[in-house]
Amino acid sequence: MNIRILELTEGASAARGLTVIIDVFRAASLEYYLADMGAAQIRPVGSVEDTFALGKRIPGSLLIGERGGVMVEGFDYGNSPSSVRREDIRGKTVLHTTSAGTQGIVHASGADEIIWGSLVGAKAAAEYIRRKDPQEISLVAMGNGGIRRADEDVLCAEYIRSLLTGSPVPGFRERLAGLRSGGGAHFFDPSLQHIYPEADFHLCVRCDVFPFVLRVEKDGTGFISRRVPVPG
Repeated sequence: MNIRILELTEGASAARGLTVIIDVFRAASLEYYLADMGAAQIRPVGSVEDTFALGKRIPGSLLIGERGGVMVEGFDYGNSPSSVRREDIRGKTVLHTTSAGTQGIVHASGADEIIWGSLVGAKAAAEYIRRKDPQEISLVAMGNGGIRRADEDVLCAEYIRSLLTGSPVPGFRERLAGLRSGGGAHFFDPSLQHIYPEADFHLCVRCDVFPFVLRVEKDGTGFISRRVPVPG
């Protein structure tokens, strides 16, 4: 396997082969939790305008997402996995747009196949890739807003690569713990708790929680994240 770690929106545009769009805080992690909560469909969308338009086409759908971390006005939820309620999600179509993660989906037009990547689904992603055995793998760390490096996304990319190659990530546990005062420090700032609940941090840094991947496909309506079980 030829494994490349790419970054930001331009990395998504350059991605080829089986592509993993990584957004630990919070888009990819949220989609895994939404799938686990029983969402009927999860549809990543590029723009806020397209999300509103799609919501009109799909009655009863939930609009979820952010710009600059803040919930979009008129949406049902922000990009917060700790804030969504299972009883609201179960059986619903979720339309999801974010500043980084869903932009990666839109920009990865050269990919042969796309799956979401996050710490909560890292081991399943690696096993899925191993079973597919592609010649080329692009691990795209989307970063903050798709324009600035995010340590958590790079660490997740390195972790998935390590699971594929069998070479441990040096200092992985220490770097993971360090996110609390590094890339995840905003979750512990009392003035930002209404946007970035501390509980989101803890949910997003859990490793290898879900035994499935979310494969992003395209149908007549747009992108859709389909749950694919990965046998352990």
